[in-house]
Amino acid sequence: MDGPEEMSVKTAAQGTKQSAPAVEPIDTRLASLRAIYIIWYRDILRYWRDRWRLVASLAQPLLFLVVFGSGLSSALGRGSLFGTAGGFSYIQFVYPGIIGMAILFTAIFGAMSIVWDREFGFLKEVLVAPIDRSAVAIGKALGSTTQAMIQGLILLVLAPFVGVKLSFLTIVELIPLAAVLAFGLSTFGVALASSMKSLQGFQVVMNFLMMPMFFLSGALFPLTNLPGWMTVLTRLDPASYGVDPLRRVVLAESGRSSALVDSFGLTINGQVLPIPLEAGIVLGFGAVMLGIAVVMFQRRD
Repeated sequence: MDGPEEMSVKTAAQGTKQSAPAVEPIDTRLASLRAIYIIWYRDILRYWRDRWRLVASLAQPLLFLVVFGSGLSSALGRGSLFGTAGGFSYIQFVYPGIIGMAILFTAIFGAMSIVWDREFGFLKEVLVAPIDRSAVAIGKALGSTTQAMIQGLILLVLAPFVGVKLSFLTIVELIPLAAVLAFGLSTFGVALASSMKSLQGFQVVMNFLMMPMFFLSGALFPLTNLPGWMTVLTRLDPASYGVDPLRRVVLAESGRSSALVDSFGLTINGQVLPIPLEAGIVLGFGAVMLGIAVVMFQRRD
């Protein structure tokens, strides 16, 4: 039998247990959704406030458009694909490729913020928060996608200066295509940045990968009648399936025949790929890269 003192202690302990407030479990799903939004918003805010970055990132596409477009247009003006015989000037042909170039460079370098945040400790603070680590990868991918899409669409204001006519419906068609390309390339950058430990290493790897992706995407030359080995590389380049729809939509507004426009299209076994299929390929590539990025963030440092 318990004594009076022991009974009083048990009664007090039971009363303490009953009076202690119940701790509600944290809804990690809601917290993860908020984290995705906050990470996305933070990247967009930093992008918008850095006006010099916005201006400087337009310099390289403009350089390619003016130098390559104007210089090579005069040299290729009498060729079978460009000029009077082809129906398009070279500068009109290369213009959609420059839009793709702006999206490519912005999407890849947008992922650099992951390495930057890791070096300066912000990423560690986010990773110890009660959220799913996949929220970091998704938020960064969406932020980089938004930046790249805006950067590419800004170049649409140059269309009248290069002899390209764009209707309202054409612009509406270009927006989702630009978003798809930006998503595929942004997730690729996030997947690589998630495994990088230093800015220097990331820049070296990105420069090694970006230039081949750009040149093999068909941004500067048609992807037809190429050597066999180069044809294989262009079909393995995910950017090819994003640049080609942009070009076909832009050139279709010129009033030329659809057969002429499709002659610049990406083909496999002699068949021109439909634009929805190309967009699906880029989306599939982006989904795979995002999955890799999520797995990399789930790993413990």
